[in-house]
Amino acid sequence: MAATAVADETLEAVGGNTITDAAEFGAVQEFTATLIIRRFDPDVDDEPRWQDFDVQVYSTDRVLDALHKIKWEIDGSLTFRRSCAHGICGSDAMRINGRNRLACKTLMKDLDLTKPIYVEAIKGLPLEKDLVVDMDPFFAAYREVNPFLVAHSEPEKGKERRQSIAAREIFDDTTKCILCAACTSSCPVFWTDGQYFGPAAIVGAHRFIFDDRDDEAQVRLDILNEKEGVWRCRTTFNCTEACPRGIQITQAIAEVKQAIMRGRP
Repeated sequence: MAATAVADETLEAVGGNTITDAAEFGAVQEFTATLIIRRFDPDVDDEPRWQDFDVQVYSTDRVLDALHKIKWEIDGSLTFRRSCAHGICGSDAMRINGRNRLACKTLMKDLDLTKPIYVEAIKGLPLEKDLVVDMDPFFAAYREVNPFLVAHSEPEKGKERRQSIAAREIFDDTTKCILCAACTSSCPVFWTDGQYFGPAAIVGAHRFIFDDRDDEAQVRLDILNEKEGVWRCRTTFNCTEACPRGIQITQAIAEVKQAIMRGRP
């Protein structure tokens, strides 16, 4: 699809120099993109349906920007979650062209704009409306693994619980989780088994199991040793590929399995 420069043919550069070829200096490009969105309104629809929208987007836009344009300029009934728009809150996880991604971190220019862009809600969780799913089962599983520090002793008065750099490095990767559910909702076991804790819950447990300031690692290992715990993982690496934070989730699950086998972290 042809692209046209947004910038005028002649631009005044900083310092008074005239730029006649905007493209040479990386001018922002404008495209027409087609988004095909899987819609569902429980008050109207018996089953989800697909609806397409044509929007003008810039090369610097993200999929979230395109969704905003649709909602603000075309169809205000389009429903989706978003908050920080900077890949930290984890609110806008969705399936984009069949892959779990954060809409705020997916640039339009990185997608093939000669073809429609398919957007739908993440899988495995109850669909509420359009791109919004019920996150309660996800957070319920997360809470079950006690994802918080449990210490049986008090730190010295006026002191923090100290930890060496080496000790922190052991679990540093799993501290990056933003609870977006991209990993859990990409897991085929989770799709078919609603009782499976899922990758995000195991990542949350890993973060404290290997924290040497915590005193209840064994409790979490016992929880994850149940039939719906780590042994349901089939090591398909879907979760690792889906994680927008780059966490090595499959490796973390394997480390929890090894800790269970050893009987200690």
